[in-house]
Amino acid sequence: MIELDGALVTAYAPGPRGARRGAEAVVTLLGPVTCTLAERRVAVVGANGSGKSTFARLLNGLTLPSAGTVRVGGLDTARDGAAVRRRVGFLFTDPDAQVVMPTPVEDVALSLRRTGVPARQRDARAREWLARVGLADRADLPVRALSGGQRQLLALTAVLATEPEVLVCDEPTTLLDLRWRAVVDALLADLPQQVVQVTHDLDAAARADRVLVVDGGRVVHDGQPAAALAAYRALMAAPPAPDPAGPAASPAEVVTSRRGRPRQRTTSPGQDDLA
Repeated sequence: MIELDGALVTAYAPGPRGARRGAEAVVTLLGPVTCTLAERRVAVVGANGSGKSTFARLLNGLTLPSAGTVRVGGLDTARDGAAVRRRVGFLFTDPDAQVVMPTPVEDVALSLRRTGVPARQRDARAREWLARVGLADRADLPVRALSGGQRQLLALTAVLATEPEVLVCDEPTTLLDLRWRAVVDALLADLPQQVVQVTHDLDAAARADRVLVVDGGRVVHDGQPAAALAAYRALMAAPPAPDPAGPAASPAEVVTSRRGRPRQRTTSPGQDDLA
């Protein structure tokens, strides 16, 4: 079970050029959000820049709340980050941000190392995982020789090899063609884990048990897919409102400290983030 209690994500935006030091503004990127996610399949939809990726990153501690709490299975993402990431796998939009080893078998074996699989068993176990998703004949090829769909399938396989209890997917099919989108969708649908999927694919969202609509950094609708998607379509049909705060930092660049003070850096997934 995932619990968000007043979870808020903020960042500092620099003041106008020439302004005195300390004139920066605090910008709210998301929240506050309070909800409990217990359904097996949860979809999150919203326009670009709405805050849905920030929401996804909260769920496994890639982004920490500036205020409020996020708990997974009773574990606080701020205090128990490593334990949370062992429970919550994360799949990025772009597999090239996640696949780090030169061959598929080495990449999956790297994930297995994190789970404590003995070194002498990792190669065979990695090949078993690749065979499950139809990549056995690509195990020793250079990753760069794989298609985009195959690389995303590899990234997903490396996450699943860690056997997480929850899988969070941030637009996992956005960069895929229709054929590979169907392959990844079918694989996600058959997983026993709870799956929280950020997506622009409204057909995929319609198959979820629950849909959250994020707009302007807030969850503006939360409910059954039919009603939620109708609300989202109506929202997208309206002209966008101007942002009175001006341009804000990209959610992908925002990290918060354990004390809640927001800070910014350009993030890239470290080894602890690969599952």
